[in-house]
Amino acid sequence: SAMNAFSAADLPGALAPMGFFDPLGFAEKADEKTLKRYREAEVTHGRVAMLAVIGFLVGEAVEGSSFLFDAQISGPAITHFTQVPDGWDALIITFIGAAEAQRAQIGWVDPADASYDQPGLLRDDYYPGDIGFDPLGLRPEDPEELNLMITKELQNGRLAMLAAAGFLAQEAVDGKGILEHFSL
Repeated sequence: SAMNAFSAADLPGALAPMGFFDPLGFAEKADEKTLKRYREAEVTHGRVAMLAVIGFLVGEAVEGSSFLFDAQISGPAITHFTQVPDGWDALIITFIGAAEAQRAQIGWVDPADASYDQPGLLRDDYYPGDIGFDPLGLRPEDPEELNLMITKELQNGRLAMLAAAGFLAQEAVDGKGILEHFSL
């Protein structure tokens, strides 16, 4: 099952026709602990990218009509954060820091208890990305269904990472919001 097997051959996330995609051979050179860190990074970056894509689209769609900040934030989404009034950025960073600290306490070995040559060591009983947050009770009990759900999350995260990178690049190149490109 996804929760107890951790080798490149058993990882959820591989789909036909590509199968397990690792053209540079990182997984074959990695031990179990390193592979778990790679997967933790992939899941986390995928989740952040999914939120970023939604943020791009929603932020630009409600531009000028939001009750937040007197509807003064406008333009491409890549400029929105710099338009947030002073003080809000500190609050946002505090919330992000608190969420990251909680995730680290759940998944990582305390640095004081880890060897100096093993930075970022994950707990043995921790499955990458499983921080116990499931308020809607969507997590399946069946291991096969769980593997399928993990694969879906990874695939959506991978797509979102590409989409967010494309959104950033496009807005940086022409200074127009993503939704502006679709207006007729």
